[in-house]
Amino acid sequence: MRLPTLPPILPLVLVSFVLLLTGCTQQSVEVESPPNVIIVITDDQGHGDFGFYGNPVLQTPHLDEMARNSARLENYYVSPVCAPTRAALMTGRYNYRTRVVDTYLGRAMMAPEEITLAERLRDQGYKTGIFGKWHLGDSYPMRPMDQGFEESLVHRGGGIGQPSDPTGAEGKYTDPTLIHNGELKEMEGYCTDIYFSEALQWIEDTHQEAPFFAYIPTNAPHGPYHDVPDSLYQYYKSLDLNHGLFPEDTNHPFTNEMNADRVARIFAMITNVDENVGRLFTKLEELDITDNTLVLFMLDNGPNTRRFVNGMRGMKTSVYEGGVHSPLFAHWPGTLAPGVASDRISAHIDITPTLLDAAGVDTESISEFDGVSLLPLLTRSASEWPERNLFIQTHRGDVPVRYHHFFARSQNWKVVHQSGFGPETFEGAPQFELYNMETDPLETTNVADQFPDTLQALVDAYDAWFDDVSATRENNYDPPRIVVDPAHEPTTVLTRQDWRYPGTHGRGGWARDALGYWLIQVDQPGTYTVDWRFYAEDTAGTATLKVNGTPYSADLAPGDSTYSFEAIELPAGPITIEAELTHRGNTKGIHQMDIASL
Repeated sequence: MRLPTLPPILPLVLVSFVLLLTGCTQQSVEVESPPNVIIVITDDQGHGDFGFYGNPVLQTPHLDEMARNSARLENYYVSPVCAPTRAALMTGRYNYRTRVVDTYLGRAMMAPEEITLAERLRDQGYKTGIFGKWHLGDSYPMRPMDQGFEESLVHRGGGIGQPSDPTGAEGKYTDPTLIHNGELKEMEGYCTDIYFSEALQWIEDTHQEAPFFAYIPTNAPHGPYHDVPDSLYQYYKSLDLNHGLFPEDTNHPFTNEMNADRVARIFAMITNVDENVGRLFTKLEELDITDNTLVLFMLDNGPNTRRFVNGMRGMKTSVYEGGVHSPLFAHWPGTLAPGVASDRISAHIDITPTLLDAAGVDTESISEFDGVSLLPLLTRSASEWPERNLFIQTHRGDVPVRYHHFFARSQNWKVVHQSGFGPETFEGAPQFELYNMETDPLETTNVADQFPDTLQALVDAYDAWFDDVSATRENNYDPPRIVVDPAHEPTTVLTRQDWRYPGTHGRGGWARDALGYWLIQVDQPGTYTVDWRFYAEDTAGTATLKVNGTPYSADLAPGDSTYSFEAIELPAGPITIEAELTHRGNTKGIHQMDIASL
């Protein structure tokens, strides 16, 4: 399938952030009624994955048009991986205040006492809906339907194709089984198409009743890559996708061979998102609500492979620019003028205050926000803007480690400690890097030795920030507990997405032989059925359920893949649940567990 040739693209803008805020003219924002709000955020797309930003291969005509017609903030930051970005986006707070510190093993569950953008807009009379990826908790009281979304159509966990997939629908991007308002629902079509179709129908059904907030977070182009829109894949597969097709990166050159087939699949997923963005704007026009609908588009982190990223350094998981620098398009005709609105730094923590401000909420009175409203920048009505620092830190593990894998950014300077997303800590003394982002936005020259005072000032600011976010609450980094309460969730599903693991044996995670346990809170004590799902073995085995250490054991026949403990007494309060399978003397965890009241 050959896509239409795009008009000439805009030149690379990263090396010319020269728009001066002091040159902005005053502009008042007059809105007759609160705007509808739409957020579209993609998963693992990169800054270079747009024709608008210089990609000569990838076809994104609708996103390019949106970029041209939007107010844009070109110094906008997110976290290097997805769940932390989503926690900050939904709360206006740094993710370390929300108990979200990682992307799995129970560390992507957001504290239920956090107040989300959906809750705040709902309380202002908005209709609220989510369509796609939540990744902040799959069970009560952390589901999107518990956190302010009246309409919810989502997948579990961090993506389709992970251990949280419903049984029988594992890895199904096409015809997936999703969670609709708490209930499993078999869907027809490609997942991204479904999210937009359901969102557009919901918008059509609700837009005349009240202003709406539609959150459309796609899991594309996140892997796995086995199931992508075929006609688009065939188009990209027909191209010679090698590094030579892209502008030469002399600052951070590619050192690996490009996996052309994988990139073709990723590009197909991104173009499919683009087509759906086109459908979204067509629907807004049909309903005659374009002018009073504020649509934001952004990314959750950098690209999921090392590919063209506008000369930036790094990719997903990196705290260099390629892992954390996202476009921010704000489309609101008649209110926001197209073009670069400001060069001031901003981040995911600013989205909730900005959208509440647009909806007429006094955000200055909400003291718990770390972010600020960007509306004065987007409208070019700010004659002055205070200096600020931004901090991003994310790595694997239970508890943040001071200086581990972070950056601190002022308007002109950036301190980086790229110690690696994967390890839970780092060895030795931190090796700080300092970049002058005004003259070196692509991070080519470390000037830490030349400007020790500037470096120390930003490190000191980071220290104060780290101390502050770590002291948000008592036991700030303890993971939230899943609550078993049949009145709110008749069946609690426990998966490896949210289990914990004893670190002594080194067998945590998602591997087939991994072990783990779940931390739950039983609000309604009583007798429960506990159903297990696991991978079959060709020998007999033993199933052992432990409730606060008390074991319940049963024999398994060869080929068993399920087992039900029919009458288990669960007392009220905090409980640790363990599930172990033993075959041929080897012990491992189960796949999923359902807890339902008798």
